[in-house]
Amino acid sequence: MDPEESFRAYVSGRIAALSRAAWLLTGDQHQAEDLVQLTLVRVARHWERVSAAGDPEPYVRRTMYTQHVSLWRRRWRDVDLRADPPERAMPDGTAGVARAMVVRAALARLAPRQRAVLVLRFFEDLTEAETADALGCSVSTVKSQTRDALARLRAHAPELADLVGVTTREDR
Repeated sequence: MDPEESFRAYVSGRIAALSRAAWLLTGDQHQAEDLVQLTLVRVARHWERVSAAGDPEPYVRRTMYTQHVSLWRRRWRDVDLRADPPERAMPDGTAGVARAMVVRAALARLAPRQRAVLVLRFFEDLTEAETADALGCSVSTVKSQTRDALARLRAHAPELADLVGVTTREDR
């Protein structure tokens, strides 16, 4: 199969999973689409080398996560500080939508690397070693980032404790 066909086949088979992971990282549909597109453009440039090495998935994931961190850093330079914050849309009122909003807000409070570790570990269901490989760091870094991210979530979003079956001090 020629490299162009191989790349098209990969994208058509993995676009949904990549889009979901990008949405979890960004918390915004449009930013997620941009992130996936940017990732695929970068991967396409090196597709022959990446696909020749075997499974391209780790390379694509790592590219996506590093692009997310880079975009996040650039966005901070363009922050618009206003005296009056914009009005927020009213939540849908259903429990699922409200829970999704709480999860999204809680993830937004995390540093990009912590968010990436949680998405890989608990959404993508990767092992610590696979997560470390995808992010280009050590397993101990994945463990410490996971620990710190979960501690931060517990502190800032105690209402999510029932998602993982964790008891809070008030429950005891």
